[in-house]
Amino acid sequence: MSDIKTEKIGRAAWQSPSNIALIKYWGKKGFQIPANASVSMTLSEATTQTIVDYRPANEPGQISFDFLFDGKPNPAFATKLKGYFETIVPELPFLTHYHFEIHSSNSFPHSAGIASSASAMSALALCLCSIEQQISNDMEAEDAAFFVKASHLARIGSGSAARSVYGGFVSWGKTPSITDSADEYATPLNKEIHPVFQHLKDSILIISKGEKKVSSRAGHGLMVRHPYAKARYIHAEKNLELLLQTLKTGNLNDFTAIVENEALTLHAMMMASNPGFLLTETGTLQVIGRISQFRLNTGIPVCFTLDAGPNVHLLYPEKDEIAVNAFIERELLVFCENDRMIDDKMGIGPKKL
Repeated sequence: MSDIKTEKIGRAAWQSPSNIALIKYWGKKGFQIPANASVSMTLSEATTQTIVDYRPANEPGQISFDFLFDGKPNPAFATKLKGYFETIVPELPFLTHYHFEIHSSNSFPHSAGIASSASAMSALALCLCSIEQQISNDMEAEDAAFFVKASHLARIGSGSAARSVYGGFVSWGKTPSITDSADEYATPLNKEIHPVFQHLKDSILIISKGEKKVSSRAGHGLMVRHPYAKARYIHAEKNLELLLQTLKTGNLNDFTAIVENEALTLHAMMMASNPGFLLTETGTLQVIGRISQFRLNTGIPVCFTLDAGPNVHLLYPEKDEIAVNAFIERELLVFCENDRMIDDKMGIGPKKL
């Protein structure tokens, strides 16, 4: 942005959702580039709301901001945020000309096993793109280019955040299976989705709210010399191609097989790392076993997926909600910490506030 108008004072506010990956990316190449393409489902209720007030900086040329989470300072995230701003200054030069007051809050507990970095960084990236519009007096409605840039900036802060800029099913990562795919930003996949997949529910079973023993960042790093990394990336590409076909045909049995295979493969890669590690817990395995048995007994097409942690996402069509909720209360809540479950569903994407 060549003309930085530092007399501006203003505000931008966005609410952005988290997402759950169905085709997992695990491993990176270069800077925040996925080693394999992924596909996610955007959530609806698990969101971050971010408000950014800005005014001319007292000392232009430096990064200047205050960050409050739920109204309180969060020094750890503020440190991460400073590094993020420094990284994206070449793309948003106005960052060193303004002071920012950032207020952020989640609709879900930070330790609930939901990807808070995805919702947080996508909400912030959308706010920064809105501020860029305001400062440059470009007050056109947000177009495709706006969301591409927001996705790109979100990715720099958190890889999975690139996907949260869009609703429904979203891909991220260059793949021959998707013509307009890219490593730098995500791509929405909602043109040819079978109706059976357009209203999926996601009951998030909180097996444990404890901090992970191994961070996702460290886990990605262990893929660099992983003995099965190359095979995994080939496997992920094949699963992605199959999932795209399944989303068009509406075959719930194929959907279940692919999604559960991806979840188990993700954790198998963790166990086979050097050093190996486990993020599942006893309750995780108990829940998985009961989901499989329930599906076999009833024919209801429920399936599970896992993020990089012990908590279980139970996916199923909205029409089966009553039966599945009864199953959860009867057999699964006993394995959840403090009977904790989050009732969510597929979402339409971020909302400008």
